[in-house]
Amino acid sequence: MSKTINLGVLGIDHGHIFDMLDEMLKEGCSCNYFWTQGSPLTLDEFSKKYPQIKRADNKSDILNDGTIDMILISSIPKDRANLSIDAMRAGKDVMVDKPGCTTLEQLNNLKQTVKDTGKIWSINFSERFHVAAVTKAEELVTEGKIGKVKQTIGTGPHRQGNYERPDWFYDRDSYGGIITDIGSHQIHQFLVFTNSNEAKVNHALVENTTRKEFAGFQDFGEVNLTGNGGHGYVRLDWFTPDALPTWGDGRLFILGDKGFIEIRKYTDLAKSEKGNQLFLANNDEVKHIDCSNVKLPYFANLIKDVLNRTDTACSQELTYLSMELAIKAQELAEKK
Repeated sequence: MSKTINLGVLGIDHGHIFDMLDEMLKEGCSCNYFWTQGSPLTLDEFSKKYPQIKRADNKSDILNDGTIDMILISSIPKDRANLSIDAMRAGKDVMVDKPGCTTLEQLNNLKQTVKDTGKIWSINFSERFHVAAVTKAEELVTEGKIGKVKQTIGTGPHRQGNYERPDWFYDRDSYGGIITDIGSHQIHQFLVFTNSNEAKVNHALVENTTRKEFAGFQDFGEVNLTGNGGHGYVRLDWFTPDALPTWGDGRLFILGDKGFIEIRKYTDLAKSEKGNQLFLANNDEVKHIDCSNVKLPYFANLIKDVLNRTDTACSQELTYLSMELAIKAQELAEKK
């Protein structure tokens, strides 16, 4: 890419900032400054990995820097919307970790800010944009390999682990709830693969069965959705067993009327620790595809969007709808 952009970072509380920044740096972006509140658990690792990126004393130092084109945000989830709004009103485009916001009020404020400023607010849905097998599945579905998609089943398992967690991890208002936080991934993929631009939440549930001492923690969730392009089921949990060689056996099943796709995102259970494995079955073939070398297009496309003022990496309306449905599902689950 002949032209690229200069980045700033606001908030490194979640470890997703590493993949976000790494992928953008691979595409030729530069980054000289970061700011974060306090001393998050990621701070030492971030400082060691990126010694060339200096910590700013105040977030205003980054917001007022006219050389910065885009801000990356991976703060505590409840703070991401306001940081995004501050960045856009300061003339910066934004890539924010999921969830990009935690309430419908925040989402409405973000929509208004995008309208007022003309800036990009892009959510890094890493279970799509960082997973090469999902990219390959999009290609196969577009080519009609499984016909019309009727349903997606997306799982988002995670490991609690015995390592140190920040206080916000257990606080419902801080992380937004398990559906808003993790489920936004799977809801986003449901919309993408069913090609739905309208959808409703039929059922949603959340539970806390393992950590009763933390009233705000949720270790299980499920959602059922119907869109104008198909159906979706989402299952989320913090139950990954210790013996599994990765943090979660994330799966995506895509059912079409002429075939189906299964994606094993992070491990090929009991066979290999290698992720990005795709399985295709249709009327002509049954096929296994190792997607490890498939290029991830989101980051290069997002840079082009910043430079050319286009909307190709992930449409703004799709981003809004993904978060709207996740938050509405969370609210429905908590009414029960």
